[in-house]
Amino acid sequence: MIKTGVTLAGVELKNPVMTASGTFGSGAEYSEFVDLNRLGAVVTKGVANVPWSGNPTPRVTETASGMLNAIGLQNPGIDLFCKRDIPFLKQYDTKIVVNVCGKSTEDYCEVVERLADEPVDLLEINVSCPNVKEGGIAFGQNPKALEAITKEVKKYAKQPIIMKLSPNVTDITEMARAAEAGGADILSLINTLTGMKIDIYRRAFALANKTGGMSGPAVKPVAVRMVYQVAQAVSLPIIGMGGIATAEDALEFIMAGATAVSVGTANFFNPYATVEIAEGIENFMREQHVEDIHELIGAVK
Repeated sequence: MIKTGVTLAGVELKNPVMTASGTFGSGAEYSEFVDLNRLGAVVTKGVANVPWSGNPTPRVTETASGMLNAIGLQNPGIDLFCKRDIPFLKQYDTKIVVNVCGKSTEDYCEVVERLADEPVDLLEINVSCPNVKEGGIAFGQNPKALEAITKEVKKYAKQPIIMKLSPNVTDITEMARAAEAGGADILSLINTLTGMKIDIYRRAFALANKTGGMSGPAVKPVAVRMVYQVAQAVSLPIIGMGGIATAEDALEFIMAGATAVSVGTANFFNPYATVEIAEGIENFMREQHVEDIHELIGAVK
């Protein structure tokens, strides 16, 4: 019997494959393609304390081996989310991870406090949001700000918290240590890399926002490197993500030190990606005579 189950801060997942926030809605639109019962967890789109309309359009564009998005975390707000999305996900035998966004520390804490009594398993804190009180620099780009927001969120959280690290920093391990010092239970990385595309015929930016977050296969080598560095720097479990499209991609992250993985952009071009990756990991383990996935986690040193 092959064992693919992993544990994140006391929460047991049947396998290490999760969805990445913002690429899977809150599960409903993908449920006709994917049996959500076969996933380790579903990570919801970012949720704020009030509805956000997001950025002006155009806000998505393709790039070589990836895409840029500047959606701006459009979401219906926590009230509708609790009424509509959580009951939908509770129908399935999968863990629920809620991604939380905000423009101030108070925003995050309000959402986390609201979720304290909801039947969700983990909270993923998106610290790539711009901190409006600090001139727009993302919470996750300043180690002191990251440690401070982690500490504050932990005061209100009943569920274990995942701090989602931004790669747009000089030293990812400094950020990982700051989140660990603040009391994070789990780290997830990487979020998108900041990029830009110009339409040479219109002599204009392809995105109304000028810049966007780059995701997809092009970012994977950067993401694998950062996961490996963070795994060496802290003792927290890691959820690896960034350009995962196949089981082989997922296994690179696992061997680099990730306990679980999130599949994002691949969902857009292959809605079956998550289940195919979960099956592919099992097949690899069978072929390689690996009985327990823990033999593979952090296998490269």
